[in-house]
Amino acid sequence: MNDSLTSYLVILGGVVLIGMLAHGAWTARKAAARHPKRAEVEPVDGDSQHDAFSATSTMEHEPTRPMIADAAALAASAVVPPPVKRTGPRLDALVDAIATLTPEGLLSGDNILMHLPPTRRAGSKPVLIEGLRMDCDEWEAPQAGVLYKELQAGVLLANRTGGLNEIEYSEFVQKIQTMADTLGASVEFPDMLDVVARAKELDAFAGAHDAQLAMRLHARGSAWSIGYVQQQAARHGFVQGALPGRMVLPGMEEGAPPMLTLQYDAQAAFAEDPDQATLRELMLSFDVPQTSSEHAPFKAWCAAGEALALSMDGLMADDQGQPFNAAAFASIETELSRLYESLAARDLAAGAPSTRRLFS
Repeated sequence: MNDSLTSYLVILGGVVLIGMLAHGAWTARKAAARHPKRAEVEPVDGDSQHDAFSATSTMEHEPTRPMIADAAALAASAVVPPPVKRTGPRLDALVDAIATLTPEGLLSGDNILMHLPPTRRAGSKPVLIEGLRMDCDEWEAPQAGVLYKELQAGVLLANRTGGLNEIEYSEFVQKIQTMADTLGASVEFPDMLDVVARAKELDAFAGAHDAQLAMRLHARGSAWSIGYVQQQAARHGFVQGALPGRMVLPGMEEGAPPMLTLQYDAQAAFAEDPDQATLRELMLSFDVPQTSSEHAPFKAWCAAGEALALSMDGLMADDQGQPFNAAAFASIETELSRLYESLAARDLAAGAPSTRRLFS
């Protein structure tokens, strides 16, 4: 009986043990299911294992940094700069004293525009500033949205007010030096004595080759009303000018000065009723250096004078009141041809941009 009891207890203990093992395995499996799964890493040897560990450690502890410089470069490259400015006056060593400004790095057009001199004149002489574009190596007046690697500033050597003098040149130097300092650029100016000497010589040449032809149109019979003059002039292509008492025949190029000017009493132009204000004289003129000879301004001047005189019953006369005739026109045309040749020989052909600036 004792043997049977012993066997029974052994069997009972084995069952309990098996149950405990099964419960432990089930508990472990349940706990494992609660943890996230990890990717298995294949073992590596030697230095490769060390490098892999270092890379993993760096990735885990080094924060991700935005590529700010690359983003800015991409943004800048995505912006298309505006086209080159090809209109407006340009610097020319023939008629300008030019200073060179060299910045430490690239300058934006926006920054340059903020620091331009408040007035672009030195005395009675205009001042021009140009920048050398980074994208195409062309000079232009600074504009926003463009990068420039060099600047130049110039002051006109002479115009119809006279040649550039020492005071005007000093004013130019002061203005450009101030601009250069604010932009962080070095500047190199031409010598004052050389500039003033060039200005005197150019002014003398301009004075000897300046010409403005004018004819007077006199009413033969009754006076003309303002309205009648405007009506007849409009029939021959004239339009109202910017100033009162002036009508102009526009130039043949965009932005060019008028080819011909028709002037009358400015006080009469302010009359409330144009048909009541009367005139007995008109002045028809053209500025020789301002219009290219290729556009035949002299022939246009003669033709306009004849047409207006015929339609308005007027008389064409010179400044002394002497009537014009065919011989007088031929003589003027001969002298005009010589003047055109002299201007062209100096590289200042009539109608050229620099010539217009010199004779302004």
